[in-house]
Amino acid sequence: MTWLDYALWGVLPYLVLLVLVGGTVWRYRYDRFGWTTRSSQLYESRLLRIASPMFHFGLLVVIVGHVIGLLIPKSWTEAVGIPESAYHLTALSLGIVAGVCTLGGIALLIWRRRTTGPVFSATTVNDKIMYLVLTMAIVAGLATTLLSAGADLTGGHGHDYRETVSVWFRSIWILQPDVAAMAASTFAFKLHVVIGLALFTLLPFTRLVHAFTAPVGYLFRPYVVYRARDPRSTTRTSRPIRRGWG
Repeated sequence: MTWLDYALWGVLPYLVLLVLVGGTVWRYRYDRFGWTTRSSQLYESRLLRIASPMFHFGLLVVIVGHVIGLLIPKSWTEAVGIPESAYHLTALSLGIVAGVCTLGGIALLIWRRRTTGPVFSATTVNDKIMYLVLTMAIVAGLATTLLSAGADLTGGHGHDYRETVSVWFRSIWILQPDVAAMAASTFAFKLHVVIGLALFTLLPFTRLVHAFTAPVGYLFRPYVVYRARDPRSTTRTSRPIRRGWG
């Protein structure tokens, strides 16, 4: 191992966590009104109705796959009767489908933002950097999945990230980073991890921060009271009162 391995896999993750937590707290305290996706649906909705669900549902599957693959050790899945071959096939199949959907969704979102005048005018430099890093993370992740699938199709064995990346990831949270495990991973996985760390560093300062928001307040807000028009008020411009929705 080299000094670069220690810097990337032993020090950098904690710096990213510091920026992620500190930046999120700072953003919530001093830019609460900017804590939004800055929706552009009023400018264009036809393409958004296709691209947004495709991106978000694909991303949801990607996130669930990462949580399972990184947090649950291989020994646990084998202990409950899930053989490695079945886990590997399921992970690759869902990973490819989810990756393609996510990549296709963000490609349509970028195309919409670039070709719709008002949406493009509302795009900031911050947004452009965010879209670039997010797309790179998706492409890198999909590439690792396709490389593993390609190795299986040619009769070889793809890199088992559950013995390297996952071990390193879990070791971070017990403050004993296993630098050797991550250093033993392939270049494709290392690149994917570095881009992912860059994305988490940017997250508090971009519109992606809305991922930390849930509309919990809507469950407890008071009812909105609607009052009918007073039938006694008659003016020259008054319309007759009709029952129903109209």
